[in-house]
Amino acid sequence: METTNRNLEAVARCIREAQTIAVVSHVNPDGDTLGSATAMRMILEALGKDVTLFCDGKIPDQLSFLPGAELFRVPMGDEGPFDLMLAVDVSDEKRLGSAAGLKAKSRQTAQIDHHSTNPQYMNVNSVDGKAPANCILIRELMDILKVPVTTYIAICLYTGISTDTGNFAFGSTNAEAFRIMSDLMEHDLPLAKLNRILFRVKSREQIRLLGKALDSLRFCGEDDRIAVMTLTQKDFEACGALSEHADTIVNYAMDTQHTDMAMMARESHDGKIKFSLRAREPFRVDDIAGQFGGGGHPQASGITMDGTLEECLIKVLRVMEASIASGNQ
Repeated sequence: METTNRNLEAVARCIREAQTIAVVSHVNPDGDTLGSATAMRMILEALGKDVTLFCDGKIPDQLSFLPGAELFRVPMGDEGPFDLMLAVDVSDEKRLGSAAGLKAKSRQTAQIDHHSTNPQYMNVNSVDGKAPANCILIRELMDILKVPVTTYIAICLYTGISTDTGNFAFGSTNAEAFRIMSDLMEHDLPLAKLNRILFRVKSREQIRLLGKALDSLRFCGEDDRIAVMTLTQKDFEACGALSEHADTIVNYAMDTQHTDMAMMARESHDGKIKFSLRAREPFRVDDIAGQFGGGGHPQASGITMDGTLEECLIKVLRVMEASIASGNQ
């Protein structure tokens, strides 16, 4: 069931009543959570607030162009106190990572999110599972707070909306996304430059890692409708690549003909196995991820598991195969 509780007026009240605000992105940050947070920093500072950005994890090099990206701090335990902790695009408390400790140091807690699986874990929750990107909710909040769009804010919002809609190609993309894009273009958004950074340019390490992943590609399940890729730590080391370089590789598997679901399973430096799952509508993978403690969106979800690569892969693949066979839609 989609969670639709676009309670942005309540979040706005929390913001108006606060002076010191911690804005938090999720672990393994992507364009939507970082675009949301960096936009929020400028919005809140325009209101005269004292803002600190937190993220438990490295900011991907590809997203380092975002205004204020260098200001993110990894929580160390000595922060605060804060009047308000505001999580953006964080689907559940586990995704806060070490930033979860900021809840106890904040007088009020709130969140803005667009994941339908969100359990509404803050005091004040604005969660709309039908919104194609969290930055769409941030744009609406700006109107409530009466903060105007600037070019820098437009850059952040475009980054979130474009990356979470697959460059406006996913089925979740709606008219609201395009209306906001039209507005952002009115504020000197450097579209061509940003599009190239986000969707075209690849580091040499990424290209080498893609080669390793493509070598591992195989097809499983009923009529070979599940595309599977794997990457080991040796693959990462051989390519001089980081975990962030694997983030979008699963899309190459999903783009193969006659594929309804795709999986990228990779060994992480911390010994865990991370999965990126994709599905072609009307199939979905969020319920599959949920069975293993993961989550996300119907057509794009993730899992982190303990065990060996092969053991974990077999477990997840069995569920995917059963889902395809049953016509999960």
